[in-house]
Parts: sequence; structure tokens; C-alpha cells
Amino acid sequence: MALSSSLHIPYLPTISSNYSPSPSNLNITAPKTLRAAVIGGGPAGACAAEALSSGGVETFLFERNVAGSKPCGGAIPLCMLDEFSIPRAIVDREVTRMRIFSPSNLSIDFGKTLLPSEFIAMTRREILDSFLRARAESSGARLISGLVTHIDLPAHVDSGGPYVIHYNVEGCKKNVKVDVVIGADGAHSKVARCIGAGNYEYALAFQERIKLPDDEMEYYKDLAEMYVGDDVSPDFYGWVFPKCDHVAVGTGTVKSKSDLKKFQHGIRARAGSKIRGGKVFKVEAHPIPEHPRPIRVRGRVALVGDAAGYVTKCSGEGIYFAAKSGRICGQAVVAASEGGTQMIKEEDLKREYLRKWDGEYKNMFRFLDLLQNVFYGSNANREALVELCADEYVQRMTFESYLYKKMAKGNPWEDTKMLMNTIGSLIKCNIV
Repeated sequence: MALSSSLHIPYLPTISSNYSPSPSNLNITAPKTLRAAVIGGGPAGACAAEALSSGGVETFLFERNVAGSKPCGGAIPLCMLDEFSIPRAIVDREVTRMRIFSPSNLSIDFGKTLLPSEFIAMTRREILDSFLRARAESSGARLISGLVTHIDLPAHVDSGGPYVIHYNVEGCKKNVKVDVVIGADGAHSKVARCIGAGNYEYALAFQERIKLPDDEMEYYKDLAEMYVGDDVSPDFYGWVFPKCDHVAVGTGTVKSKSDLKKFQHGIRARAGSKIRGGKVFKVEAHPIPEHPRPIRVRGRVALVGDAAGYVTKCSGEGIYFAAKSGRICGQAVVAASEGGTQMIKEEDLKREYLRKWDGEYKNMFRFLDLLQNVFYGSNANREALVELCADEYVQRMTFESYLYKKMAKGNPWEDTKMLMNTIGSLIKCNIV
């Protein structure tokens, strides 16, 4: 029996073709459960799969490389540990000191206002992602280590027809039919291309993992460093972030991807003797989206994480927003399907997922976009940015927003002073 997605009705039992009113001829099967495919097993996909499967939806989680990892600074905000029940054993380092270097190498300690209980958690993506996938599996999701090659769309999405996921596992071609697809497959998302979600600008991040001698690693015990300047990136920043027994040293750019190696040499030169004795044991590169895609939901397909474009300007942060978007989207499907017992439609995903996401985070993304446009445009702007970061009120407001993922509520008098200081810094640097 065909189901119309325009009618919000439960899945019905199937009646055999030799039906007669006699109860003895009635062939009734068990009600069907909504099926979902999540493409991509990073934080976005794993959290979506966990929300779906724990909510009653039959879930297939596809990850082509379960042993791989994304080149990423690996910093996650404090609120994510509690909100997503991340065990402290997964945290490599608890950073309580953040040092920012201007183009002229003026350094500012950006952590003076942290409370004793506050820190920035540094993780390795291979460890974090594996943990989140395992938790999705324990909730009932089926993890498939295979490459999704293409997706067949239903001829008429309103008919409730299936999406067919084609994938390869160790050279064997397979497929599975599902009712809902969540694309969590990164900046170059196949799912996004499949539904014509539109393009976006993306940065290219490059990172080296460097093993330092023990005495030099002690310097980075609880310290992370950020460097700004045209020598490390024309539109982003370079970083040295501590991990369990090594540092991650990297940079990124949108405008000058072909010069990425030059910028990497720049960050290594700026960090200087602090990393000079180390040995590179891994080199990584990966695209990072710069803004949300024009379309994030079409039919019964939704995009989350990097596939949707949920990475903030200024900081380039995406892990928390990936996990959060995956969870909100998974919960949206569960709610709209009443625990996997109803077919859903595009309007359900837009209402339960997009409206909630945009209502909570749209203004934050716009604000950070504005900051990047103001302060990352030239070395003079970056000098002004670092000068402002010396202000303890600026630091506290920044950490309130970063650590707890809410727009911090400031003090009107202090906000006025901050605005005047900002204008003063811009004037001093001949920007205004």
C-alpha cells in the first residue's frame, strides 16, 4: 500500500492480495518502522544516529574510514562535556592558558578571566569520533564501514517512496532502502550534491602533528597558541594546540589555497624554537565550510555539520555545532515520526530541525561573520584585534560565549567602554 507523505498517517499493516473478509484469510504483518540512513560517522553523523536509534527509528550509519581522523584543532567547549556526556578520559589536555600573537609578535595571554573550574578541552578526533560512533551503535544504530557511491531519489518524494543508498564494502556493491537520509559527509558532501543543495565557499586546513621532547612538551602542558598575520594566513589564523603527547600545528585559508604550504612554514617559523626539536609524524589536510549552504533540507533529506556549513567564522569551530545539529536533526525525525511509526515530510524537517537550529544559532553565526570581516582583513586589523584581547572584559565575554555556546549578556557600561576601545584601536591602526 503506497503511503502519501502529505497525509500524516501511521504505517498500516499489509493485506495479502487474496484477501477475503474471513479472518482465516487475513495475512497481517507487523507495522513497519521508519528507516533512516546517516551518511558520515563524525560527530554530526554519530550524534544524529544515536538520537534516531534511541528514539525508535531503524538507523544505518555509514562511515567509509572508521580508522581515519579529520585534521582539526580538536578543541571542544566546556558545555559539550556535560551536554553530550563526554568522559574526561577522552580529553587529552585541559587548556587554561590561551596565548595570541599579533603580526608584530605582540603576545596577549587570553585566559586570565577563566574560573578555576573552566578550561578548553583538547581532544583527538580519532578518539572522540570513535567514542561517539560506539555510543550510537550501543543505542541500536547499525554501523556500516563502507563508501556510499550514490543515492537514488524517489520519483515522487510526496509518494513516500524510498531513497536507495548504494555503497561498497570491501569491493562488494550493496544497497539499502530507507525513508529518511541525513547527510553528515563533510564539506564536499555527496548527499548535498544529490539533492542540489548549492555550493559554498570553503577554507582548506593543513595540520602537522609534531612529537616534542618531554621537556618541550611540558611548555604546552596547559597552553594553546594562536598566531595571526599575513605570513600564517591572509584570512584565518595559525595554531599550536597541545594533544596527549604531541602538538597539532596548522593553518587554514579560503583566499590562497595554493599557498597553504607557505603559510604552514610561516606558523612553524613563528612558533620557532618551541617546536623546532619535534618530529612530524602525521600530515593532514581537509576542507572547512565558510557559511551554511543555500539549501539544508529537501524532501526527506537533511544536511548537518560541515555538510550543512555549520562552522563559525573567526574561530573556525565546528565540532560542537556538528554534534548539536546532528542531535537536533535526529530528534526532529523522531518527533515528527512519533518514534518511528509515521512517515515524515519536508515540512516536518524544516519545522522541527531548521527552525530550532536557526532560532538558537543564526545570530551567533552572523556576529562571528561580522567580527571576521572587521578584524581579519589586514595586518593592521589583526593588531587591533590582539590589542583588544588584552581587555579582561573582552576575554570574559568571549569565554562566556565560547564555553557555554550562548551569546553572553554584558554590562551596558562595560559594553560601551568596549565599543569605544574598539573604535580607538581601529583608529590607532589607521583602519577608521
